[in-house]
Amino acid sequence: MTQGSFAWLIAAAAALAATAHAQGYKPTRPVEIVVHSGVGAGNDVVARVISGILEKEHLLPVRSNVVNKPGGNGVLAMAYLAERRGETHIIAMYTAQWLTQPLMSREVRVQFHELTPIANLVQDPAVIVVKADSPYRTLSDFIEAAKKNPGQLRQVGSSVESRANLIRMILQRRSGASWTHIPYPSGADRITAVLGGHAHIYIGDPPEINEHVNSGGLRAIVQIAEKRLPSFPNVPTMQEAGFENPNIRSVRGVIAPPGLPKEVVDYWENVFARMVKTESWRKYVIDSQLEEWYLRSGELGKLAEEIVAQRRQMFAEFGIKMAR
Repeated sequence: MTQGSFAWLIAAAAALAATAHAQGYKPTRPVEIVVHSGVGAGNDVVARVISGILEKEHLLPVRSNVVNKPGGNGVLAMAYLAERRGETHIIAMYTAQWLTQPLMSREVRVQFHELTPIANLVQDPAVIVVKADSPYRTLSDFIEAAKKNPGQLRQVGSSVESRANLIRMILQRRSGASWTHIPYPSGADRITAVLGGHAHIYIGDPPEINEHVNSGGLRAIVQIAEKRLPSFPNVPTMQEAGFENPNIRSVRGVIAPPGLPKEVVDYWENVFARMVKTESWRKYVIDSQLEEWYLRSGELGKLAEEIVAQRRQMFAEFGIKMAR
């Protein structure tokens, strides 16, 4: 081989390497979208919508599949990600529980900042619902009944540190009423409990309760939102109903296993930056009464710190025991 041919081969190899680097990472096999809740819960609904949009809008070169890892209010899903360090074909949908659960138990081995945050997508308003034939037509009706029957009425929810239970304790403190909180493992189970008369009230995310309100099974009595949601134009907000709105952020976003190279993080950031600009996503956000709040990975550290600080203060105020 001549010196000139050898030089040409070196130049060609360098050009190929540069092209590969410029192209960066792309998934080459199906992507798992991990959800920490059961089928039918709000986060599961959002994940399945996202999977559909990624395919419809051709934002991924491969298919994506939603994988449910319920248990421990996010603990099992977080551990699943942590055990797959460096795995580039797994992402997960996080909620504020991924930030607060480590505060509650030292058995939680994984914390939010130890994983790889990709993007925050939305924050959730909430809707308080009762069974359609319930005698409680307003939040005041329910609270007055709870005052007359202390501890007898039942609110179904998830964990003690959840936003819904914190709202319950705020309302009880301000009103002097008392009712119980019963944990159920999934959103579908909670809705079934209300529909079956086993619970009287549920504070749910719009994506998981919309269908049941529209079909006439549930009735919305108040909204926890800054302004009335388009789907519930006749349902008052907390402020309109005469109650101070508890400002407890509920966020949803995308996170990945630890140890990902920068080019992989950049790839996933760009996928979701493109997704939130699609008409499919915008329509879903509007139809589902979510509040769009896109943040890239570099901004999520501050958001996480703010949410954890707020929850610490509230847990201390209401006597919820913390492990950290």
